[in-house]
Order: sequence, then C-alpha cells, then structure tokens
Amino acid sequence: MGPRMTTTTVRVLQALLHDPGQELYGFELAELTDLAPGTIYPILARFQHLGWVASRWEDIDPRDEKRPARRYYRMTPDGMEQARTAIESAQRTKRSPRNLGTLPEST
Repeated sequence: MGPRMTTTTVRVLQALLHDPGQELYGFELAELTDLAPGTIYPILARFQHLGWVASRWEDIDPRDEKRPARRYYRMTPDGMEQARTAIESAQRTKRSPRNLGTLPEST
C-alpha cells in the first residue's frame, strides 16, 4: 500500500515527476513546492522507504565549498509508475461526487 496522498504529498511527487531524471536536493524541493523543509524530509523518507525515491550524498569537500554536502533525491523507475498511479487515483477520489459533501435538496 502506498502513502496517504495528502495535498503536500502530491505536491512533492509532482515536483519530483516534473523532470524524473533530474536529481533535486531538499531545499530545492522546498522552494519548488512552497513547503517547509521540515515538511519535505519526512515525506521523502517515506518515499525512500517505499522504494519510490533513491537518494545519494553529494561528493564534495564542505570546507572547499563552504557549505555542507547536499543529499540529492530522484524518482526510481518503479516509483515513477506508482506515483503517477497514486496521484491519478487521489485526483479521481477528490473529484468523486461522494466527496462533494451534502448537496442541497431541490425545491
């Protein structure tokens, strides 16, 4: 079973799926999704646990670069397929008549 498809989860997936071959680090994802890094990282950890996302640490010398190494994330082939299916399902459910609330009675 996949993750719960909240609005924030969908936004992170859409950012990763925008260019699936591209690696993004957490702060880039935060900027792209307009979400706080503290929101992004737990979502990425769940995706990584599911095998939807792979990550790697940047190979730099932090002293030379004057910043810490970044952890880059990218979608896995299986993750791309599963994420697209999960997003489509979430969007269908959101538009479903049973999720529109109580409709007023006609007079």
